[in-house]
Amino acid sequence: MTTSTFRLTPLLIAALLGTMAMMAYVAIIGPVVRQLGVPELVAGVSMAIGGVFWMLLARPWGRLSDRMGRKPILLAGLSAFALAYAVLALYVDMALRTALPALLTMGMLVGTRALIGAFYAAVPPTAAAAIADNIAPLERQQAMAKLGSATALGMVAGPAIVSTVSAHGLQWGFYATALLPMLGSLILLLWLPWQPAPRHGTTSASTQRPAALKLFDPRLRLAMATALTAMMTVSIAQVSIGFFAMDRLSLDADTGARVAGHVLTSVGVALILAQQCVIRLPGIALERWIVAGASIAALGYAGTYFVGSALMLTLTNSIGAFGMGFVFPSFQAMAANAVEPHEQGAAAGSASAAQGLGMVIGPIVGTLLYTIAPGIPYAFMALTMTALAIAVPLHSRRPAH
Repeated sequence: MTTSTFRLTPLLIAALLGTMAMMAYVAIIGPVVRQLGVPELVAGVSMAIGGVFWMLLARPWGRLSDRMGRKPILLAGLSAFALAYAVLALYVDMALRTALPALLTMGMLVGTRALIGAFYAAVPPTAAAAIADNIAPLERQQAMAKLGSATALGMVAGPAIVSTVSAHGLQWGFYATALLPMLGSLILLLWLPWQPAPRHGTTSASTQRPAALKLFDPRLRLAMATALTAMMTVSIAQVSIGFFAMDRLSLDADTGARVAGHVLTSVGVALILAQQCVIRLPGIALERWIVAGASIAALGYAGTYFVGSALMLTLTNSIGAFGMGFVFPSFQAMAANAVEPHEQGAAAGSASAAQGLGMVIGPIVGTLLYTIAPGIPYAFMALTMTALAIAVPLHSRRPAH
């Protein structure tokens, strides 16, 4: 049962705006580094460093929200996130008008992206923990699916909207991106109710600080392994699609980029549709959603290995994404259901950290596999999802300690 004072909508809107801002960077960093005259490698390094800091700080932010409450951490994270983007926008604006040292520009791009990743890391685990605080275990998966739908929409809408704004000047794309988390902070400030920090349910020792949740707590191993596998798979698909469209379909760079954009848009729609299924079909066990989703994703990615047209490429990747839409809210709910109320932030942080690790290693694995042959990353993703579909029921049958 939902807590009477809790409102999910402001949390979903803030998560949507935060994800839009985080993912918008991908759409504009390439043109920016070329126009500023710095090596293109800087774009890749800056994107990776954001994932690294997300991975490293998700758990500390989650634990801090267990002690201080969810709303203060969400407000702090989104506000600092917006400030880091504003600094980046001001610098890019100045660099586009005046020649600045290349080394300084590289440092600013990488440094501000590190800060962006560090402060964005507060949002996913704290939002998930707020849901876990206020939604009963049997209803959490549906609420997590709504959060996942907001995130998926942000992944699609962020790059699209900022690309449009950037047509009037690259600096305006960054200014617009800085406004998104600012608006999210304002919505949370006005409409998300203040709630006390979760209390540790003990007896006379209640004044003592509870033991910190360990990173590899046995209760969270399956949820974290699923989070890592899912995010790694999605990251491999994202980094491979542009190259695959050009090489397998024999397209030039412009046409390949356009086809890849169409595929990624379809992927976002498929993610949202799948999570709507999770929302509207309550009562199905988490493990069943993961097995079904991983199986569908394996089928889609295996089909991509054999495609020979843009239509089939879009179809198979959409099938893969549809399956992943079952997996993402399931591991988030699994992590929440595995721990006590005072551990929700740390548990959500652990799952988010595993996602961050997947986002870091996925592009590396995908790029290395692609050098072997264009279809190898998709074969690897199909095998990985098949292994997950087999591992989850086997893990569930193990006797509890």
